[in-house]
Amino acid sequence: MSDIIKLLPDSVANQIAAGEVIQRPASVIKELVENAVDAGATDISVTVVDAGKTLIQVADNGSGMSDLDARMAFERHATSKIRDVSDLFKLHSMGFRGEALPSICAISEVELKTRAKGSAIGTRLVIEASKVKSQEAAVAETGTVISVKRLFFNVPARRRFLKSDRVEESNIMREFERLALVNNHLRMSIDTGTHRVELRGGTLRQRIEDIWKGQLKKEQLLPVEMDTPIVKISGFVARPEYARRQNPLQYMIVNGRNMRHPYFHKAVMSCYQSLIAQGTQPCYFLVFEVDPAQIDVNIHPTKNEIKFENEQQIWPLLASAVKTSLGRYSAVPSIDFNSDAIEVRPLSPGEMPEAPTMGFKSNYNPFQSARMHLGGESPIVRREPEKRVDTDWESLYTAREAEGGIAPMCLQFALKYIVTTTAEGLMVIDQHRAHLKILYSEYLERNTHSEVVSRRLMFPETVVLDMSQQAALGEVEADLVRYGFALEYQQDNEWQVTAIPAQLQQHDVKEVLLRILDSITEDSVNYGNEQRPQDTMHRQISLVMARSTAIRRGVRLSQKEMEEIIAKLFSLPDPALTPNGNPVFITLTPEQLAKMM
Repeated sequence: MSDIIKLLPDSVANQIAAGEVIQRPASVIKELVENAVDAGATDISVTVVDAGKTLIQVADNGSGMSDLDARMAFERHATSKIRDVSDLFKLHSMGFRGEALPSICAISEVELKTRAKGSAIGTRLVIEASKVKSQEAAVAETGTVISVKRLFFNVPARRRFLKSDRVEESNIMREFERLALVNNHLRMSIDTGTHRVELRGGTLRQRIEDIWKGQLKKEQLLPVEMDTPIVKISGFVARPEYARRQNPLQYMIVNGRNMRHPYFHKAVMSCYQSLIAQGTQPCYFLVFEVDPAQIDVNIHPTKNEIKFENEQQIWPLLASAVKTSLGRYSAVPSIDFNSDAIEVRPLSPGEMPEAPTMGFKSNYNPFQSARMHLGGESPIVRREPEKRVDTDWESLYTAREAEGGIAPMCLQFALKYIVTTTAEGLMVIDQHRAHLKILYSEYLERNTHSEVVSRRLMFPETVVLDMSQQAALGEVEADLVRYGFALEYQQDNEWQVTAIPAQLQQHDVKEVLLRILDSITEDSVNYGNEQRPQDTMHRQISLVMARSTAIRRGVRLSQKEMEEIIAKLFSLPDPALTPNGNPVFITLTPEQLAKMM
């Protein structure tokens, strides 16, 4: 039998590594900026052309590299950050794997110009798809300038999966925000062609104000300070009255590195319990300083998922620090009388789910039955709510069944579900999902096949957009106009909404607009050189509008409102699922109920 196991060529191995490390242009910027930080730079500038597909250039005034170091930097697992395995447990640098630069040059054309401090002349190195094309002496400033051109030129499948320029630019700006926040002491700038931002070096508070000017004011942020042998925690949390329904600014930094940590996030959220309206979240900017030997950053190629050795001990310290800050500065929340954004809470250990998961068909309609009365457009018989509390349910059911249909009362349970009966059994309908599905269908139908009716606002709404949201606005502005929105640029990052779709209420404007812009970054798709299908954007905007205006869980419904929801829901061709595929209702048969008893 012949041998079949072979070593992969370096070019293939580099492309595999690139698939993990470099997902999009924003990933390239992250890796290059972090390298500049490790090189001791105090001034870092980023230039982007065509959302990074044509050019990404990062220039710094760091230590620079010698001729040999410039060449070795592009070899796999070549690094100046660590020497042996013990160094993994005392990391002080952003990078350490030696994978970023070889991954980048495997999927692009790279030009490097660098000069080490004290050297009279620098080096210019050109690499294309991992192959060195040239290396020569060159005039260069102290530091490093690295240019990444034609990203994914040799991986066309990956390039096709990139989103539109506006979406990729929005992701770039969001990544730049994270990098700028964690390196607040450095002077940093970025120029994308459509946006230019220059940030001074300063304190964390100054950097927050510079990045999100207009969105966050000094009085909104409360300082957090705690110093213990286990962890030092500093930063800021927002007052409860400034909690957001959409786009909360939530950042955690450990030892100069951005991190995602759901466990610590829950610790912060626990401090705001009963202080903020349900469905809202606070902003926070928290910095952790711990012994590098007590954390593990070598979990994921992006190095954003971090494991703490003492996370169970840090939880109460973090909660105490946040609670102390809220108490010390008398952060008493205001009452939100308009809040109805009540979401389903997480289940406690051992708690039964609120509704069992059942199988169903997407086009199933329980009211399409020979026993059901289908006269008119409504699948149930309209009637006024019963006033008597001692109704003879058996007689009522028998009488209506004899009439040829079933029109039982609808009951609301836990202010979340509509409970009724059908020929198949007991039906439980999620009121929020049902209304969402109804509104989504109406918005989509109205804005696809009908003329849009726009309503001018007597008092225009001012909306403040961050850098990534402004980039996303360029992608969706024409579609917003098609839907009935009218926006006028004011100054800096402020826009004024002067008209909205007729079906929206004015108090929904900011939430709907911000949700649409945020959804562009996460959900939209680029279709190569073709124009984005209009139908795709219509569906996306219709879904956002429906989510923002649908009846929330926790709202009390009248008998008439419940019947109207049921009637409209089951007039749709596919009532069983929301646009995202979540079940709208479940039906429990008599046999299933018998097994539960």
